[in-house]
Amino acid sequence: MVHLVIVAHAPLASALRQVARHAYAECADRVTSLDVDPGDRPDDVEIRLRAMLPRSGGVLLMTDVFGATPCNAALRVADGVRCRVVTGVNVPMIWRALCYGDAALSDLVGMAVAGATHGVMQVATTRPQNQSPKGSCDDPLDAHDQ
Repeated sequence: MVHLVIVAHAPLASALRQVARHAYAECADRVTSLDVDPGDRPDDVEIRLRAMLPRSGGVLLMTDVFGATPCNAALRVADGVRCRVVTGVNVPMIWRALCYGDAALSDLVGMAVAGATHGVMQVATTRPQNQSPKGSCDDPLDAHDQ
């Protein structure tokens, strides 16, 4: 079973962990988080991250922004085999990874990324107008909808 570690700028990592626990309470022991504070040095983040990794099973590290301290620390820790990194973490990514937690790590990476990208969509640009029609005194055909 794959263990998820969310590494992000504070307080995002712990907030996303809470969201994961809200939807998948039975998987709470498979999700941990590491909040990175503004003053944290990259080397210190890496040390803390290494200390919290489980000793067995696969690990999927989820970070918030590529190139930032959380991602850089995760990339130093990942070996590409037992421990992999995905960036751009969001709620659909986490839920997809938890939903398919029995999958192999290599498959789970693709499913998590698909969950993240499919979860981002434009749903509406403006609210539909609900105006009651008004009659016009100079409209002989009562064509007020034009």
